[in-house]
Amino acid sequence: MNMETNKIFAALLVAGIIAMLGGFISSLAMHPHELEEAAYEIEAAEDGAGGGHEASPAETGPESITDLMASADIERGKKLSRACMTCHTMDQGGESRQGPPLWGVAGRSVASIGGFAYSDAMKSFGGKWDVENLNHFLWNPKKTVSGTKMNYRGVKKPEDRAALVAFLKSLK
Repeated sequence: MNMETNKIFAALLVAGIIAMLGGFISSLAMHPHELEEAAYEIEAAEDGAGGGHEASPAETGPESITDLMASADIERGKKLSRACMTCHTMDQGGESRQGPPLWGVAGRSVASIGGFAYSDAMKSFGGKWDVENLNHFLWNPKKTVSGTKMNYRGVKKPEDRAALVAFLKSLK
């Protein structure tokens, strides 16, 4: 072997030793530990059985919240609405932001705020924002109105949707 080959081999050997030493030192400096409880709870299907395919609410649509509306907690809905306030105002006479104002939305015609640039999909959706339409839209905006500009993942728990709809109905 010539001198150049020895230099290349020595460089690779030293680089490997440095990488191993770095890994050893980092494992001494950092002590990973298990969390006592999950920082963020991930909802999963309760039924872990494989087998046949059954339609889930994510495929068929949201559960009805009609029965939950009678006992819906408006204060809880108010807390949940904080996520909405990044794009919407909740005040009477509030101005449009990224989304239209939500004061009086319950019972209002869809895409009816003058001067707001609704998507063509929202304009063609039509109807009124009744409990059922709000329930479907809040469950999954993109699936309910394909082509909406609203970038929100939706509210999965029916109790939360009922509370949010009850709060929106109180904005009159």
